[in-house]
Amino acid sequence: MNGLYVPALENRFVRLVPLGLEHVPELTSAAAEAPAEYRLAPVPTEADGMRAYVLGALNEAEAGRSVPFAIVDLRGAAPRVVGSTRLMSLEWWAWPPGPIHVRGEPRRAAEGHPPDVAELGSVWLAASVLRTPVNTAAAILLMAHAFEVWQVHRLTLKTDARNQRSRDAIVRLGGRFEGILRAHLPAADGQIRDTAMFSVLRAEWPVLRPRLEAALARTPEGAR
Repeated sequence: MNGLYVPALENRFVRLVPLGLEHVPELTSAAAEAPAEYRLAPVPTEADGMRAYVLGALNEAEAGRSVPFAIVDLRGAAPRVVGSTRLMSLEWWAWPPGPIHVRGEPRRAAEGHPPDVAELGSVWLAASVLRTPVNTAAAILLMAHAFEVWQVHRLTLKTDARNQRSRDAIVRLGGRFEGILRAHLPAADGQIRDTAMFSVLRAEWPVLRPRLEAALARTPEGAR
C-alpha cells in the first residue's frame, strides 16, 4: 500500500493530519457545538461514539480503502481540530493488455501504485467554522494530492440529495453534477436516501485549482 501513504498537508488556513485516536476529544467537542447540523450525516456527538467512528476510519485505512484526516484550523491564536475528511472509495483499474493510450499510465504497473479513482468524502466541520475558508482550503489540499500526486482520473463527491447546503458547497468546489442515485444508501436519520453525485476530472484540475485559490484570496473569511 505504498501508494496510499499521505503525509500531513498544510496551507495557511488548515493542516490535514492523519486521523488517530488522539483526536477523539477535540473531534467530540467540535461535533458537540451543534448536533443538529449532522441530522443527515453519521457524525457522533459524544465520546464513545466518536471513538468508534475514528476506529472505523482507521480500520478502513488499514484495509486500504480510505485515507482519513483530522482537519486542524490554523487561523486562530492556537491550532484546533475542527472536523474530519477522507480520500475514500479508492479504485484500481484493470488496464487491458497491449499499448496504453493514456499518458503516464505505464507507471501503474508497478507494485503499490496509487488509485485510479478516489472520492473526497466523509467531510464534516464544527459549526463555528462553517461559512469560513476551512472547507475550501482543506478540499484544495486533498484535490491537489489526488490529482497531482496520485494522478487519479476522477474525483467523486457525493451527498444526501436532501442536503442542499452540502450540494451547494460541492458545486463551489467545482464538482459537476452527474445525477441522482435513487434509494442509494441508508441515511443517518434512518431513511433510505437518494444520493446526489458530482465529480471533478483530472483534465479540469489545472483550471479549477487557480480559481479556488483566487476565491480564497479574494474573500478569506467568506469562502467555503
